Amino acid sequence: MSKSRMPMYLGLAAAGAGGYYLYNAGGDPSTAKHQMRIDAEKARQKMPGSDNAESTGTQAGANVDDAIARARAEGKEARDKLEGLRDDAKTKFNAGVEKVNAGVDQVDRDVEKKAAEAKGAVSGWFGGKK
Repeated sequence: MSKSRMPMYLGLAAAGAGGYYLYNAGGDPSTAKHQMRIDAEKARQKMPGSDNAESTGTQAGANVDDAIARARAEGKEARDKLEGLRDDAKTKFNAGVEKVNAGVDQVDRDVEKKAAEAKGAVSGWFGGKK
């Protein structure tokens, strides 16, 4: 079974660095922490592109904000269009329901009329009034 040994190596490196700073600080953890921060800042300054890191971060933040604003605007347009389509579908559905109801009412009236005619015809055959 092969496992990655990278976490073990990173842990050893971190423990070694912590031991180094603690030894140089004479066993005082707060002094070791302070020295570690100073060294980290020096290393960060030596990195290429560190001169304009703040402006790059600001630009990246502005790009992200712009992308979010565009996505919200497009989402609002899509939501408005969807609501319009839903309203159109509702209108068409209600018109269809009204048409069906009108047809059912007409059939109901025709059935009642024919039933009344049939009742009159049956009673006429058996001596009733017509």
